Order: sequence, then C-alpha cells, then structure tokens
Amino acid sequence: MTHTQPLLIELGTEELPVSALPGLAQAFFDGALDALARRGIAVERGEAKPLYTPRRLAVLLPGVAVEQPEQRSEVLGPYLNIALDADGRPTRALQGFAAKAGVDWTALEKTADARGERFVHRTVRPGARTAELLPEIVREAIAAMPIPKPMRWGAHGYAFARPVHWLVLLLGEEAIEGEALGVRAGRESRGHRFMHDAPVPIARPGDYVEALRAAKVLADPDERRARIVAQVQAAARAAGGEARIAADNLEQVNCLVEWPHAVACAFEPEFLAVPQEALIATMEANQKFFPVLGEDGRLRERFVGVANIESKDEAEVRKGYERVIRPRFADAKFFFVEDTRQGLASMQAGLATVTYQAKLGSLADKAARVAALAEAIAPQVGVDAALARRAAALSKADLQSRLVGEFPELQGIAGRYYALQDPSLDDLAPEARRAIADAIDEAYQPRFAGDDIALSPLGKVLAIAERLDTLAGGFAAGLKPTGSKDPFALRRNALGLARTIVGSGFDLDLRALLAAAADAIGPLPTGQDGASAAADIDELYDFILDRLKGHYAERGVPPQHFAAVAALRPASLYDFDRRIDAIGSFAALPEAEALAAADKRIRNILRKAGVEIPAAIDPALLSEPAERALAEAVEAVYAETGRALAQGDYVDALAHLARLRPQVDAFFDAVMVNADDPAVRSNRLALLKRLGDRLGSVAAIEQLSG
Repeated sequence: MTHTQPLLIELGTEELPVSALPGLAQAFFDGALDALARRGIAVERGEAKPLYTPRRLAVLLPGVAVEQPEQRSEVLGPYLNIALDADGRPTRALQGFAAKAGVDWTALEKTADARGERFVHRTVRPGARTAELLPEIVREAIAAMPIPKPMRWGAHGYAFARPVHWLVLLLGEEAIEGEALGVRAGRESRGHRFMHDAPVPIARPGDYVEALRAAKVLADPDERRARIVAQVQAAARAAGGEARIAADNLEQVNCLVEWPHAVACAFEPEFLAVPQEALIATMEANQKFFPVLGEDGRLRERFVGVANIESKDEAEVRKGYERVIRPRFADAKFFFVEDTRQGLASMQAGLATVTYQAKLGSLADKAARVAALAEAIAPQVGVDAALARRAAALSKADLQSRLVGEFPELQGIAGRYYALQDPSLDDLAPEARRAIADAIDEAYQPRFAGDDIALSPLGKVLAIAERLDTLAGGFAAGLKPTGSKDPFALRRNALGLARTIVGSGFDLDLRALLAAAADAIGPLPTGQDGASAAADIDELYDFILDRLKGHYAERGVPPQHFAAVAALRPASLYDFDRRIDAIGSFAALPEAEALAAADKRIRNILRKAGVEIPAAIDPALLSEPAERALAEAVEAVYAETGRALAQGDYVDALAHLARLRPQVDAFFDAVMVNADDPAVRSNRLALLKRLGDRLGSVAAIEQLSG
C-alpha cells in the first residue's frame, strides 16, 4: 500500500487583485494537482479545495504519496533483419542502439509486432522521492497560472501577479528545501498584517488553517464568507433592517479581507430622497458596503462596512466609512435634483445631439423607430397603442440625465423616477403615468443572464420593440458578431427578445416584426462602391433561433427536440415554445421512437421516389388489408387532430398521432411500396405523403430517430 503524507504549499504575496483572486487560487490548486499527476504521484484529494486570502494562495491535500511508483521505460530498437547479419552477429545499427542504451547488445530483450521481431531496451528504476520533486512541482504550478499583467520586483527577473514574500512547503512534518520566484521554502507563514506581525510556524499541514486562525487569518474562503454574512446580517438587524448582500459584492469583500469585522454605519436621512438604486450602486460598486433595507424593501439610512481589522477604536472606523460615502451621495442628490428640474422633455430633445451609431443616426432616431414599432405591436397584444408610442419615445430620455451619466447602470431606472413626477405627463391618469414609468425601466429587462423579463404588458412591448430595432440595425450596419466580439451585444439582445416573447405569451409573427424593424431602418451604405445593404430577415431569424437553442439547452431540452421544432421554422416564438413542450411529452411515449423511425423512413422513400406523387389517395387502388387499414387510420387522425392543431393543442395532436403506430408497423411489415404496377406504387406514395404531412405537423419528429 502506498505510504502518504499530507501536503501544504503556501505562496505568500502582497495583496492580490480582487477580481482575479479566486481564479488564481483555483489555477494554482489545479496546477499542483496536474504536476503531481504527470509524475504519477498518487493523491488523496478528499474534500480539498483552493485556500486563499488577499495575501496568500495555498494548496492543502490530506494525502500525497511520498514517492513515485517504479519508473518503467521501453525503447524500441531495430528489427532483427536489420540488427543481425547473416551469421547472427550484431550490425552497426544494433551496436549503436545498445551503446545509446548503455548496455551490451546481449542484454537487450526482444519483442514482436506486425512487422516481426525487434530488439527492445527495458528498464525499471525506483521512483523519486516526492520531497525531491516538490520544488519543481510548485514552479510548474506557478508557471501555468493565467496572469495577464505580471509584475516584476527587486533586481531579479521573476514576475508574478504581485511580489512574493514567503513560501511554505511541507510534506508531513518535513519542511522541503527549495525555492520559487526567488524565495526559499520553509515552514514559516505570516499572520494578519496588523494584528499579528510575528511569523507563524506550521508544524504539519493539518495545523495550517488553525494556526492561521490563531494569527487572525481565515485561510478558508468559505469560512471567511460565512463570517462576513453572519456579521453583516447581525449588524443590519441590530439597526432594525435586513442587509442586502449581493453575491458579487460579497465575493469582492471576501477577497479584500483576511479577518472580517462588520461595522454598522449611518448616513443622513435627507439622502433617501435620491433614487435608492443610485445610493445602493455607489455603496456596493464604489465602497463595497452592504446597504440595509426595511421590511418594505426600501433603503434605510443605514449600511454595514466590513473592516479587515478589529480596531480598538471602532468609532473612528465608522466615521471613516461614513465620511467617504457622503460626497458620493451628495453628488447623486445634486444630479437628481438638477435632472428633475430639467425634465424629461428637455432630455428627450437632447437625444438628437447624441450619435447612436454612425450609420444608424442619433439616439433620437432610434427612439423614434422604437416608438413606431411599439405602436404597431401594442394592438396585437391588447396594449394601448398611443400609450406604447409615448412610453417608447421617452424610454431613452434619461440617457441625457446627469444621474445616468454618473451611474450608467441606472438607465431606465432613473427614467422611471423622472416619469413619476415629470410635468409633461400631468395630462395622464395616475395609473397611465405609473404604467409609462414602469415600462421605461422594464424596457431594459432582462438586463443580464438570469434576470426576469419585463413584468407589465407595456414594458414587454417596449422591450420587444427596443431589441427588434437593435438587431435589425446591427445587422444592416454590418455589426454582426464575429467570434467573441459583439460590440452591440446583439447575442444578448436576441436572447432577451426571444425570452420576452416566449415568456409573455405574445403570439407574434417574428418574421413580420423583423421585416417592420428592417423597413424602418432601410438600406444602409456598406462603404463598398456606394453599395447599400439591409438586414436579411432569414439571417436574423436564424440568429435568434441560435440563441434560443442555447437557452433551451440550459433548460435541459435535448438538441433533437429543438431541431425537430426548428425544422418547421414557426413564425411565432411562443408557438415554438409550445411545440417544444409538446415534443417533450411525445418523446416520453412508448410509441415515439418507432413513429420517429417510421417518419424518417417515409421521408427517405418520398425523397428517392423519382416520380410525381398524386395529391390525393385513390381508395380503389388500396388492395392490401394493411394499406387499407392505414389509409382509414390516417383519415381518422386527420379529423381528430385538425381541431387540436387549429387550437395549438400540440400535446393532444401528438397523442392522437402516437396511436397510428400499429397501423404504420403493419403497413411496413406487409406492404411493398415500390409495387410493379406504377399506379399502385404512386397511390402508396400518396398515402405515405399524407401520413408524413400529418406526422410532421407539430415538429419534424424524424429528428428524434437516431
């Protein structure tokens, strides 16, 4: 049984980049495991994971073999007809091979392959001690780390993400000698920069986490994260609210501290007159603080900061946190007040001076196109067309606001606040004003992967119109994504459009919508000999379906199901979604596989027929019992499925089609389609075509057949 010892590798540095820290830690961990595996060194990984703080990256493994297994090698030499002469004496080829191997030719072994016998040199040597290999393993793990902008320090040529100050390398209780990045390995780590300035000796790897904890360092990021959450929540509840703990903000704070300590803070209530999203944005993005919300979800005049120290004078830390946030809040308040005085109408007029895209005109031009599209879509989904036009026309106005200029992430959100109090909307009933305000905000949804689509019908109309114009304009202007480049976020807009249409239940003709958006833009100059181009509707449709394919894959829809529906190219994405659900139910039926195979067979037969297939079946030419039975079943299923298809009840339609399996199986078992009589043959082809047409009425079910 292989003898193992726990292994600890710790690389101590200056504070590492916050955004890169988890990735660096994972890469260091994976690199060490890969380097061990390449040398055949067995590892008991257990529950091991990357350990890290802002000042260290660590690999802690519960068991690593203390030596490599035996190292066996086999070097193939010349074949016997080349290695030996007619008298059986070694040729120069064999003598050279033996000399290179360092043995007499008589010590070589023989092996055989398809070409015959040949000489081979086999060796077995003991494996190296893991302790001897560890310095090289560490250097390999470091070299494999993705560091886009490595730093250099001192007078040497080493480079890393940040200057390196110490290296701990322990295998069991043995401190391994070696060096990496100019630092000699030892058993001394370092504690918290301010609360424990003495070295921290590590007796054995298993002591590592606890030894650092005693030195005011939490090396386990999960433990550190849990402490941050617990302390922040406790501080917020003590202040009478609940902490807003956004995942990305939490992760950044976790990468900033080694010993987190929550500090409850406050700000002046007068700042609550500012849109809370602006205050939350500056707290989270700029200062990495945690806002405190009331039971109603509204921001309170409280927040929680997380210090990297247990200060003897916490009041001073609190005052520092409150002091740094006040100027940002004051700026937000000033911007909001000035924007409110300016008004949406003035902001909207200013859009004419801002270029949206060189070929697509100004933001005012875009807003006008979106307004026309929204007005056209609205009546199709039961939304007031005039309200849709008015909301869409204002939907970009806040891009001219000072608040959005300072906080770009508030696009739409700021517009909602301005619309709720803007005098230009005083002619509207309160509910209509609220609908426009909400729609201005919801037009941007979904803002990111996993975000909800717009909630209100008017918001959905604006979200659809906005993305239609962006996609049609992007394609017409030659801005189609290439590789990883997508400057106008057309992929995200395509998925957002599809998700909004499907999720809203709007049964809209996608090609007609795309054509309307393309017509509003018109042909644009391509820059090549004065030529012009417009968006290709089929290309746009396929682009949207391609994004939808990935969305369904994430939901667990098999690619064959998607392909089966996409083959029919439904005009409505909502209808597309209903067909996807139906094909999923059909695929679970016991008859599905056989019918899919039969449908595939039918289409192959029809494709190879080489004759004109009659439009109707002649009952007089149905001579075989099995073909008469199938013809009767097909006519019956047409009657049964007609109403279901008309109503879009695809599950019911496919359930009826599944009942055709016995007659289909019997037909192919007993009837020869390519009969000698041309009339009989054509009639049987007509029967199969009628059957195939109905089998493919919901989806191309032949796609389900392997």
